[in-house]
Amino acid sequence: MPGADTLAEYRRKRDFHKSREPSGDDGAAVGPELGFVVQIHDASTMHFDFRLEVDGVLKSWAVPKGPSGDPHDKRLAMPTEDHPLEYRDFEGTIAKGEYGAGTVIIWDEGSYVNRSTDRRGHEIPFAEALAHGHASFRLDGRKLHGDWALTRFLEGDGERESWLLVRRGHRPGRGAPDPRRARSARSGRTLGQVAADEADG
Repeated sequence: MPGADTLAEYRRKRDFHKSREPSGDDGAAVGPELGFVVQIHDASTMHFDFRLEVDGVLKSWAVPKGPSGDPHDKRLAMPTEDHPLEYRDFEGTIAKGEYGAGTVIIWDEGSYVNRSTDRRGHEIPFAEALAHGHASFRLDGRKLHGDWALTRFLEGDGERESWLLVRRGHRPGRGAPDPRRARSARSGRTLGQVAADEADG
């Protein structure tokens, strides 16, 4: 169970009387495997939300173009606040006027394995790897499979933190589709269908 402060920013930004997003108060069961989810979020700007389970929360990045299957592509990944584990099940519409207003679908989900090592090749904990600014992992999802890495860098004045999400290996793998045509791994619906279904009540 994450500490009280871990999700403070997430909760501060949301009014759970108006938003159907999970508050994280109930806590979610932690399974034997570490999970990940990739959600497509049609908010003020369309983007993919890439989330990895780390220490009882979902560490999260907004990836404008989504993950690429080409090892030569470096996809910008902007860190966002930690999300509760329950968020891996969230699919629906966030009401107008609320933070992140727009429609969300679960494009991919599955488990991942830490592949982060030190210079001697010894595995290091995933949270520690993220803190050091470089983490390697293998995804086993419904759509994404293979090795990936997240690497931190600083932009502009040197204080704005950004990351790069890169596919590792020599063979290209599956990458992100056209988000408006993409279908949910859970329900098979598109963003437009989810929005229409919720509008109909």
